[in-house]
Amino acid sequence: MAVNLKNSVLLIVDVQNDFLPGGALAVNRGDEVVPVINTLQEKFDFIVATQDFHPADHGSFAANHSGKNPGELIELDGLTQILWPVHCVQGSEGAEFHEDLNPIKWKAIFQKGRNPAIDSYSGFFDNARKGDTGLADFLQNEGIMNVFVTGLAQDYCVKFTALDSVSLGFHTYLITDATRAVNLNPKDGEAALAEMQSAGVKFIESTAILD
Repeated sequence: MAVNLKNSVLLIVDVQNDFLPGGALAVNRGDEVVPVINTLQEKFDFIVATQDFHPADHGSFAANHSGKNPGELIELDGLTQILWPVHCVQGSEGAEFHEDLNPIKWKAIFQKGRNPAIDSYSGFFDNARKGDTGLADFLQNEGIMNVFVTGLAQDYCVKFTALDSVSLGFHTYLITDATRAVNLNPKDGEAALAEMQSAGVKFIESTAILD
């Protein structure tokens, strides 16, 4: 299948140390996406990354709630919130991008999760869709129509980024071999794929772009 990359962006979601093996919220085999994404970058003229970037007092961290553990649910800013280990804290090594990920062609980095009162999975909006990162306006102003999503994790930040991308009218593609799921529950990754597909996200493998 020939892929036209005109008016397209390669969107790299949260390929940060804390989401990689050995990190605070590691995605199993998450490091495997790095060489795939680096190779894909050679084909795209327009590349953008998102970065999870939390203050230390973020409300999604279990450590900030007495007696609570990662995986438990609370209410945060009126929304059901799963509690996470402390991760991607501003200024920490865990918040930095994987050292092998090549940023030389990136047009911009959009940070998310900066508001301690609400979590932010998507690269476009916080979880209540009240806070806007500016990513949508940036892409629209650059004439981008096609969004190719990669990164971590497939069942959280990648999924919500792709769903928001579709809802904003972008033709949205998930590059399936350039993402991995955290799978808190074993079927979460599969469920995320089904949800994205039903919303209109198209699936593609990197070979379709590279060939």
